[in-house]
Parts: sequence; C-alpha cells; structure tokens
Amino acid sequence: MNYTELQVTTNFSFLRGGSHPEEMAGQAAALGYTEIAIADRNSFAGIVRAHAAAKKMGIRMIPGCRLDLLDGLSLLAYPTDVAAYSQICNLLTIGNRRTEKGHCHLYKSDIFACRKDIKFIVLPPPALNERFEFDTSLVHALQEYHEALGTDLSLAASRRYQGGDNKYLYRLAQLSSELHIPMVATNDVHYHEPARRPLQDIVTCVREKCTIYTAGYRLRANAERYLKPQEEMLRLFRQYPD
Repeated sequence: MNYTELQVTTNFSFLRGGSHPEEMAGQAAALGYTEIAIADRNSFAGIVRAHAAAKKMGIRMIPGCRLDLLDGLSLLAYPTDVAAYSQICNLLTIGNRRTEKGHCHLYKSDIFACRKDIKFIVLPPPALNERFEFDTSLVHALQEYHEALGTDLSLAASRRYQGGDNKYLYRLAQLSSELHIPMVATNDVHYHEPARRPLQDIVTCVREKCTIYTAGYRLRANAERYLKPQEEMLRLFRQYPD
C-alpha cells in the first residue's frame, strides 16, 4: 500500500513553511513516494518549482492550495483539470484584491460558487474540548460544507503528538461515518526533514514579531511536521486503513 502526502506547506507560504518546493519533491522521491501534493496558503506560487523538481525526480506533483476563509474552516483544494485550476486562480485574485498585499480575504460563498471539478479536504480544529469532543459548531460547519461540496469533500486527519491523539482520531472517524465524509490521512508537512524545525521556528517568530524566548505556544509543540516515510504514515494510521 502506498501513501501520498496531500498537505504540504512550503516556504512559498510566507513565513510558515521551512523548506523549498524542490526540497519537498526531492525528499518525497528519496523516500519512494510516487506523488506528492503542494498546498500553500492562498497561493499556487510554489507549484511551478515543485513540478519541475518532481518531473526531474520521476514522480507526480499534484497541484493544490490551502484556502483560509474568514467565515469558515480552511480547505485544501485540488483542481482536476485546467478549467478548475483557472477557477481557483480567479478565487485567489478576488481574495487578494479585497485586502492589502500579503493577505487574501475569501468566504464560504466564494468557494461554493466556484467548486466545479475541484476536490476539497476540510481541516478540522486541532484539538478536542474539555469533554474530549468536538463542539457542535464543527458538526454544523461540516454539514454545511458537505451539502455544498458533496462527494468532492473529504475530512483531514492528522496526528498532533500532544496527547489524546487516539481520542482525537476516534472522534474524527465518528464524524466521518455520521456525515458520510471520507477521512484522509495527512501529516500537515511544513519542512522536508526534522533538521529544518529550528528554521521553521525562526520564521514563525518573524511572522509573530517575537523572539524565540517569548514565542511560547505560537511555536509548534514538536518537530513532527516533516515528510515521513510511507511506512511510518501507514503505521500511525493502522487503526484507520481506509
């Protein structure tokens, strides 16, 4: 069984990713991947370099982007043809024109109006509440997304490595079953190898205008957001092989 990483953030997500697209593609090839998706925040900027590197390495690059919405959960979006790619480009242009440079303002209505031939993965909140459950607002949000996007919608499942992962994934699996939204494993990759974690911390500090000593919870809690071997991802999600 093969694994494809569908949630990869590169340094083209300004001050968020810690590796170049070429490094992501190269590491994927070195780990035996046959394909990898690049999904930077509100941008397609990294996919050109990723495509060139992937082609050289003999693997497939899946173009995508992460759409951060002002009034809803973030979505990973993957166009399935040229027309769908053009639709997402138009969406990003609209979002960029609504605000100052470096920001992109998009709403659910924008996505729902331009969803043809696009596959989506919705990103749930990273944690459960004190009762080890998701808030009812998440259920309503997922229902709304499912009604609008139908079978083109999936639900992202990523381990957080902060304790409670088993409960977290179990609750996601419950939602997936109840709402008929298939669950998709990702590792929310932000750098190609663990050694890049310090650089990712530094760019986070630049973005948040703080020092490494005062950043606190603004930094990621661990160094797990790297491109993992396929065997490791299959092991981490062995309870949810589907």
